[in-house]
Order: sequence, then C-alpha cells, then structure tokens
Amino acid sequence: MATVDLTKQPYNLDDKAIQWVEDTIANMSLDEKIGQLFFNMGASTEEDYLKDVLDNYHIAGVRYNKSNADVVYDQNRVLQENSKIPVLIAANTEAGGDGAAKDGTYIGHEVKIAATNDPKYAYEMGRIAGVEAAAIGCNMSFAPIVDITSNWRNPIISVRTWSNDVDKVLANSLEYLKGIEESNILAMAKHFPGDGQSERDHHFSFAPNEMPVDEWMETYGKIYKGLIDAGLPGVMAGHIALPHWVEKVNPDATLSEKYLPATLSNEVTEGLLKEELGFNGAVITDASHMVALTSAMSRKDALPMAIQAGCDLFLFFNDPDEDFAWMKEGYENGIITDERLHDALRRTLGLKASIGLHEKDPKSLLAPKEEALAKIKTDEHQEMAREVADHAITLVKNEQPDVFPVTPERYKNVLLVLNEGVKTGFGQMIASAESPVEIMAKLMEERGFNVTIWESTEEKIMKLPEDERAAAVANVYAQKQPIANLVDKYDLAINLSKIAAATDQRVVWPASKGTPDIPFYVNEVPVIQISVNHPFALADVPQVQTYINAYDDKEFNLEILVDKLMQGEEAFKGVDPVDSFCGFNDTKYSSADVYENRINRLKK
Repeated sequence: MATVDLTKQPYNLDDKAIQWVEDTIANMSLDEKIGQLFFNMGASTEEDYLKDVLDNYHIAGVRYNKSNADVVYDQNRVLQENSKIPVLIAANTEAGGDGAAKDGTYIGHEVKIAATNDPKYAYEMGRIAGVEAAAIGCNMSFAPIVDITSNWRNPIISVRTWSNDVDKVLANSLEYLKGIEESNILAMAKHFPGDGQSERDHHFSFAPNEMPVDEWMETYGKIYKGLIDAGLPGVMAGHIALPHWVEKVNPDATLSEKYLPATLSNEVTEGLLKEELGFNGAVITDASHMVALTSAMSRKDALPMAIQAGCDLFLFFNDPDEDFAWMKEGYENGIITDERLHDALRRTLGLKASIGLHEKDPKSLLAPKEEALAKIKTDEHQEMAREVADHAITLVKNEQPDVFPVTPERYKNVLLVLNEGVKTGFGQMIASAESPVEIMAKLMEERGFNVTIWESTEEKIMKLPEDERAAAVANVYAQKQPIANLVDKYDLAINLSKIAAATDQRVVWPASKGTPDIPFYVNEVPVIQISVNHPFALADVPQVQTYINAYDDKEFNLEILVDKLMQGEEAFKGVDPVDSFCGFNDTKYSSADVYENRINRLKK
C-alpha cells in the first residue's frame, strides 16, 4: 500500500501542520474516524439539518445543491462554525462560478474553452471559478474534467471536457488548476481512470474503459501524470473499470474482477493511481448512487471495499444511518485495516491543513457577507465570458462560399427551426432552460430581419383537442408542402440543434417528412445549421453545407453568434477541439456542383 507523505506535494506541510493532523487523528473516536470517510450531499440549507449532520455523522465534507450565492454563503458559515474539524465544501465549478452558485458567472464548458485554442482561457475560467467559489466559503472543486472525447457518442462528457487531443486536455487542465488554486481551492480532477471511451452511461450501466494498457499510458496516464507532477491535490475516481490494466497486474483475476469499477478495484485506484503514477493526494469516489457502482456488489460490501481499494472519501450517503453502520462494520470486520483507515484520514486532514483550515478561527473562514457577494458575477467576469465566446464559436463546415454575410439586405425573411434531442433530467440541468429559437428571433428582428419560428407538426397536434389528435396523427404524412412554399417565403433557414447530454445523444426527428423540421431542403434554400449544445450534431445532419458549433445557448453567446453571422466567415475565430465530423465521411458532403458533375459523366 502506498502511504502518504505529508511533507511532499500536494500538501507540503511543515512539522506544526503535520502534528495537527496526527493529534487530530489521535483524539478522534472511532465514529469520528468513520465519519471523516464520508462526503455528504447537502439535502437542505436549514441550520438545524446542517448541525444534525455534523453532530451525528462527523462528515469530512459536503457537496451541496446549488442555490443563490447568499444562501450558499449562509450554509457554509453554519457548516464551518459548527464542525469540530474544518469541513471540505465542494462545488462543481466545471464551467465557472455558476457551479458554486446559481447567480455565479458562467464562462463556458470545457469544450468551449478549448475551442478558443488558447489555454489562457482555461486559466481564466479556473481563476473566476475560484474567486466566486471561495468568496462564499467553498474550498474544493470537483473539477477539472480531464477525460478525452474519443467517442462522440459518449453521453457524459460531450461538452464537459476539453478535447479529443491529449496534449490539449493536459495543457488546459494545467491552466485551470493554476487559476483555481490562486483562491486556495482544492481541485479534484475527474473521472479516473478516464471517461469518454464508452457510449454507455455509468449513471445507469457499466461503462468500462477498454483501452489497452500501452494506449492508456500514452493518453490518460500522460494526463494524470502531468497533473500529479504539477501538484494536483485530489482525484475523483469514476465508477469506470480498466480491465486490461487489471489483467496485466493480476492475470488470475476473474472477468468480474477485471470489470470492477475503479472505485472498488485495488489494482486500479491503489495500484495504478497511487503506486504506479505516484499520486500522493486524496481520492474521492464519484457519486455513490450510480448504477456502475451500486450494481457491482451490495452497498453494504461496496462501502468498505471502496476505502480498501484506495479511495479516501466516499461521496454521498444513501441512508446515513445505514451507510455509516456498514462502513463501521467493514472496519470492525477487517475489510478496512487500521493502516488503510489512518492513511485515508491523513490524506483528507492533510488537504485541510494544506489550505490552512486548521489555523483559522471558524468564524473568520468567510469574509464579511457584503464583501463576499460583491465578488459574484462582476462586470470583469462577465466581460471575460463574452471574450471567451468571441474566440470560441466555431465555423466547422462551410461548403456555401457565398452564404456569408447574413444581413437583412441579403436574407430579409428567415426561417428558424429547432431540432431537439432526448430530454433527460441531467441533460436539462446543464442546458439552458430558455428556447434558443426565441432568443435568436429576438436578436435577429432587432437587427432588421423578418423571422418566422417553425412550429413542428407534433407541436400543432398536441395543441388540438384530445379527440382530434388521433385523426391528425393518422394524417401526419399529409403535411408535405410544395417546395415553392419554402423558396417563395424564405431567403434563409437557420436550424438550431439543442441536444443536451443524454444516454441517446441524438436528434429526435418528428414522424412527418417533407416539413422544415428536417433540413431536407439544403439545395432549395440556403441553410445554416448551428449546434447550441454538444459539438457532434453534424452526425444527424450530414447534408447541411454550413455548420457552426456555438457550444451553448446563453443569450450573450447567441448575441455574439448573430453578430458573427452578419460580419461574415472571417469573424469565426474558434478552432474545432474535437472531431465534429464524428469520424464519418458523409458529414463532409458537399452538394456544390454534384449535379453538374453527374450530368457531365452521363454525357461522356
């Protein structure tokens, strides 16, 4: 077992701080030691609830549900002032300060940052996330995401990680780390041993990383080693198996042992991360309600097994009394040894000491409230978000050389069509609630366009009285219309793909054919397809001749997008950080001259 060295990175503790760690452990009861293995999900911001969790379960930390900054500030003050041992308080600042508070500054998901082709914006995103999170009492972030977008069908990290390029992932992650650590925030890189390979979702299924060992070392291994060498404080272990590594180091492992998630695999977390890569920091599990963990073995067994496997913190109670009892029983039965328990405690307390939590009066950990809230969503932070958008929006494909600029003089009448994907709770949570077509319509009308928002056949049917819907559905194929209706009415069609992260991350096409819902008319009317979420929408519309990745549908982002459309092709500064063509040849299809070429061939 790799034992922690608190004098080295990421702790760099002096003798006094190490003594605090050792004295704290020596003075703990067994229940307090067991409690320091848990990271709670804050189910409420009520003071009585928070005090009850601290008193009864002695938790190491909290990852709370997002609220406005003033509410989070009050919650975090209560947590620190009422805990015997300082609390780690984590936020998911994956895209900026909005991960710490609802009214924080959204800068952009990692893929948007990478599209700027300048890692300084990863630093700025980390810096702003750190300033806003620290202001309201957070001291840990479950970021950066350091996965690789190698499978465009992956439903988890399509917008949440930087790139499919290893060097870009590492460069941006290092800059993010530098930025957020300026505010004394502990960064926890995720999801070890690496998401992005599978098209399955470990929230709902097994989703292993099937990379051969040599390839893993050259990709994910390179990323994690680079971050470890830079002093990465923490790693979030995903519920992701790495079977080829287990097979290499343990040839006798059964198939089921090879496919244990990293959170339950001693070979992966203890052996690969801590021993092979030399990680000296703390490891936290990913959320413990995910099916890739909960279905691997009983929860009673999984709780202590995660600690035995090398995880130092267990993320989220299911039932607090039940989980606490099972973890304690795992220690009493010898699954968790004294050596492993105390090593985990040293790593966790070492992190707390490394940011000075042990030296401060709990009542002084947070700045005065007015001063703290003044750091949230400042003009400077919002201006940086606009600068990122200006540098990120990417013209991926353009086979219509004369389509730009999009001005009212050239395209007075514009049709806006929304293409949506499967709607899930998680996907909708990280996507905007506003309709991008309505925002786009407003922005374009303000600039002199006449805009029509297409109402799909299905939407029209759902507005009918219930007794009329069946007949309308039966007649759905009769909704086709003459091509002239499009050509005569509209000078330009803009189709917006809003496809949030989901297990099936694809456009959900309507049953009707021959209506503007599906851009079949790319050779009849100029069409521009714009994705306002994940960057892989081109897979569903390979026929479009002009395709743009805008990365999100925030109003300020769409405003910058509209201005770029009007300025012309040269206004698009973004560089595709992934393979937006999705590995397909037909996504590069160009209809320019194809008819003439076929006619000429027939004449020969």
